[in-house]
Amino acid sequence: MKNKRTIGSNYEKIAGEYLEKQGYQIVECNFYSRFGEIDIIARHQGYLVFVEVKYRENDKSGHPLEAVSVSKQRTISKCAFYYLQKYKVQEESVRFDVVGILGDKIQIVQNAFDFIM
Repeated sequence: MKNKRTIGSNYEKIAGEYLEKQGYQIVECNFYSRFGEIDIIARHQGYLVFVEVKYRENDKSGHPLEAVSVSKQRTISKCAFYYLQKYKVQEESVRFDVVGILGDKIQIVQNAFDFIM
């Protein structure tokens, strides 16, 4: 049995490949800071996009797109803010997308949530 980290990394890779097919340019994967982690950072249609990837084998625990809680949104927002400061990113539009993988089906929600602190 694989651990959650290995499974998560595998599906983050699948999501990254899918995003590239959708025209996203991957900038970085698994960006870590003291605030948390962002699964994928990419550029898409003039935006710097911070992407959260959620996987579920089935919908017994709910749809993966429903798994990004307000607390998780806050963590991603803080991490994104840190990233923008660290790399001195200015005057670039930012967006938060979520990729949900349910079994073998992939769905992207662009602009899934707003920045919150």
